[in-house]
Amino acid sequence: MPSLGEIVDLLHGWYPPATADSWDAVGLVAGDPADPVAKVMLAVDPTYDVAREAAAWGADLLVVHHPLFLKGVHGVAATTPKGRTLSTLTRAGCALLTAHTNADQAVGGVSEAMATALGLTDQAPILPAPAEPRDKLTTYVPVPSAAAVRAALAEAGAGRVGDYAEASFSAPGQGRFRPLAGATPAIGEVGDLEVVDEERVEVVLPRSLRTTVVRALLAAHPYEEPAWDLVELADAGLAATGTGRVGTVPAQTLREFAATVARALPETAHGVRVAGDPERVVRRVALCGGAGDFLLDTVRRGDADVYVTSDLRHHPASEFVEQDGPALVDVAHWAAEWTWLPVVEARLRAVLGDTVETRVSTTVTDPWTFRS
Repeated sequence: MPSLGEIVDLLHGWYPPATADSWDAVGLVAGDPADPVAKVMLAVDPTYDVAREAAAWGADLLVVHHPLFLKGVHGVAATTPKGRTLSTLTRAGCALLTAHTNADQAVGGVSEAMATALGLTDQAPILPAPAEPRDKLTTYVPVPSAAAVRAALAEAGAGRVGDYAEASFSAPGQGRFRPLAGATPAIGEVGDLEVVDEERVEVVLPRSLRTTVVRALLAAHPYEEPAWDLVELADAGLAATGTGRVGTVPAQTLREFAATVARALPETAHGVRVAGDPERVVRRVALCGGAGDFLLDTVRRGDADVYVTSDLRHHPASEFVEQDGPALVDVAHWAAEWTWLPVVEARLRAVLGDTVETRVSTTVTDPWTFRS
């Protein structure tokens, strides 16, 4: 049986808290990382009814998308709604973890889950997340010392590319130099022109490790004055993570696509609202799980035929459709983000197997309960 700390590490590996927006509040809210976890429940919102469901089922951990405490509080008495939720979980011995904006952007996150539920292929972020700034370091090393220098660079953190470590490039060549008076050459004699068989070694590295890696190079290199250069690499905008998703669906009318959306998402009183010509052909779909009106201008400049999101306001939506941009599909916020829960559940099961039980909450937390 895994510990709470082990499951937290797993979830943070998939949805790193450092990628959350600066205003957000994510991570472990309550619970002892040393406690064992046998049951994990997943929900969009940490409401009182969800907490009661988790307690009744005997959950040891409740994983939610929306934070319980997004703003500072001075108390968590059970006389308040949020205090009542936390008290219910605490009395039941159930921990609470939030993955919010860090889960929105991630691979396997909210927008990707929604895109997959709607059948989008060739998915890419609408706004790719900026990659970690990187440098490329090049140096020239005598052939017998090249392996040791490469090892020292890797030990300092260079040469990590995705899921690959100790990545480097080498090419043979000849180095030429003449040691002058005062030099203490590792190869050759003062005053004599020396020609040495060398390897050109290139590695990439996180910019944050620049000083560490260069110091490791200088310490490991046999030359008194090694030659090296370092260049800053540009971000090509190819990150798999990022805000929203855009992808392709088989050609269909907007009316048909709206019906697909309605079938793919949990039913709510909100339903599926559409702005656009019902017979418009839809091939390219942009979407953002949750409230996505902040992407309207970006989507309008793209190649999408329709934009699917939640919480669209009257004036921005009206002005958007007047500009002959994509059609709009507005869905319930809760329903859009609910699509992420089965994805997280499947990932947990794939890693943890039968060591834990998992459950997606059956409590509908959409605030709108009926339409008259």
